[in-house]
Formats: sequence, C-alpha cells, structure tokens
Amino acid sequence: MAEIKLNVSDIKKCADSLHAGDNVLLSGTVYTSRDAAHKRIFQYMEEGKELPFEIEGSCVYYCGPTPTPKGFPIGSCGPTTSGRMDPYAPKLLDMGMVAMIGKGVRSKEVNDAIVRNKAIYFCAIGGAGALAAQHIKECEVIGFDDLGPESVKRIELEDFPVIVAVDCHGESLFK
Repeated sequence: MAEIKLNVSDIKKCADSLHAGDNVLLSGTVYTSRDAAHKRIFQYMEEGKELPFEIEGSCVYYCGPTPTPKGFPIGSCGPTTSGRMDPYAPKLLDMGMVAMIGKGVRSKEVNDAIVRNKAIYFCAIGGAGALAAQHIKECEVIGFDDLGPESVKRIELEDFPVIVAVDCHGESLFK
C-alpha cells in the first residue's frame, strides 16, 4: 500500500480515497481526549456550556500523554483503547467530527456512524508512545486542566504515522 501524506484539515475531502489498510502520515491540528474528558464534554453539551474545541471538522486522538520532559512539547503519547469512547463517538461524528485516532476495534454503532458521516478511524501503534511524541511539534492544554493527562490538548502533528482502520466505505481492518 502507498503511504499517503495528509493534512488533518483535508480528511473530509480525501475520505473517499482512503481505504482500510492505507498507511497515512498525518500533519495538522488534532485534539486529545479520553474517557474523563469525553464524559465532561457531554456534560458541558447537556448544560449548554462552551466546549474546549469545535467538534465540526475535528480529529480526536485518544491518548493521555505522560508528563512533558524539559525541552520537549509533550511526553510519551501513545494511543489508548478506543472502545472506551464508543458510547460518545457516534454523536460526535454526527456533530461533524471527521476522524479519530486510537487503537483497537470499534463497535458496530461507531462503524455505522463513520460510514454515515464519511469519517475515518485511524489506528496508531500501541506501545510506541515515545516514538509518537516525536511527531508532535506543539502541545497546549485547552480544557479540563484538572484532569491532568486526560485534559483536552490541542496538538500539532507532523508526519504522524497511522493506518486507516475503518474507512468511510465500511471496510475495517478488524473484520
């Protein structure tokens, strides 16, 4: 399979051409969010509060980075198991989220929402958080600072290696 360089802002435009198994190098703005942050995002939505980032057009990386070493933008930053965010993903996809990065299989409901919304689920390499961090050039906490590693961060990726795990055509590496 060919390696594809893709700016995160172009995911929606390129979704039809991406297929399960494609190797992709992602660059651009991504938001980190895991279990606790997802729960709070949904609480904020119910309460009508402003969210830490615009869901429409977003790509969310399921990770909780380790503390940042001196001189680096972020600590080790590997993917977490995506299935824990499955209760939240369909609604976020329906709100315009275009992509997710994590590891592991997704539920039928999430896969259906990916197809329905022409989105993409990428898998990053688990157990390689230090390597992943080398492709993160900037990091800023933008929400829920009290959650520590699970706070929402805006990160800038540069040639971040991922694999298309579930494409907008319904194909999956996990089938």
